[in-house]
Amino acid sequence: DARVESLRGSIAERSVAQAAMQDVTHVIHLATSKESPDTIMDVAVKGLFWLLEEFRATSTAKQFVLVGGDAALGHFFYPYAEPITEKHAFKATPGCYGLSKVLEEVMVEQYGIQYGIDACCLRAPWLMADDDFRRALSFGPDVFGVPRWRDEVGESCADALSESGAVPVALDAEGLPLRRNVLHVEDLAGAILSALDNPAARGQTFNIAMDEPVDYAAAARLLADRAGAVPVEVATPFFSTWLDNSKAKQLLGWRPAYSLAGLIDAAWTFERARGDIPEIRYPG
Repeated sequence: DARVESLRGSIAERSVAQAAMQDVTHVIHLATSKESPDTIMDVAVKGLFWLLEEFRATSTAKQFVLVGGDAALGHFFYPYAEPITEKHAFKATPGCYGLSKVLEEVMVEQYGIQYGIDACCLRAPWLMADDDFRRALSFGPDVFGVPRWRDEVGESCADALSESGAVPVALDAEGLPLRRNVLHVEDLAGAILSALDNPAARGQTFNIAMDEPVDYAAAARLLADRAGAVPVEVATPFFSTWLDNSKAKQLLGWRPAYSLAGLIDAAWTFERARGDIPEIRYPG
């Protein structure tokens, strides 16, 4: 697009951050290094620091939007007795990625306090696009994300289940159907647009999630009706959680467009060119 300029480089290098921030008014920060200990602190901490330093020093700066992640609150690794709100304390998931999401949120919050910059955090869970959700429920080798169901049930069993059109019903640590927070990428884009130049966003953190988490049993029932899928229970050590999106609805006027049924319909009607499976570009 003629309106888009691109700059290649790592924000961990101050000169790159300086060049990227030239005459910038708004920053939407999505950079991460996932579970990569060798690079994650350079990108998530030092890189964000350089961007914030340049942002606070430039006369054109208006708003800094951090897209955070529910890994800062433990994703599905820890039990919660109630829906998770923005007032809950940080509980980083095991590994360096969850820690980085906590550090990012703290840095942005403190720059707002220290220097009065207009900043906010949109905290999102697992993002889906195209046929990602369909592949997230695959027993085949094309599975997207974790758990990798074929690793849980074994290769030979997974191949048979994949051939039969089976879908996993993940069970949580208590043996009940797992409920997991998921968000379509279009809903995240809508939340970003709702936050831009919105005075109500200043200095705030928002949970950006579906109205209800994805219930694996409910998903299997819908797929049984729509595609004749056979549900197969798979035990996991994870916990069901519910990311409460009430604050974003009230202050930003944002609403998620996708429900579980919409997420399924979008993924199962998406047509990808034969053999065109996106490469997984990061560990985890």
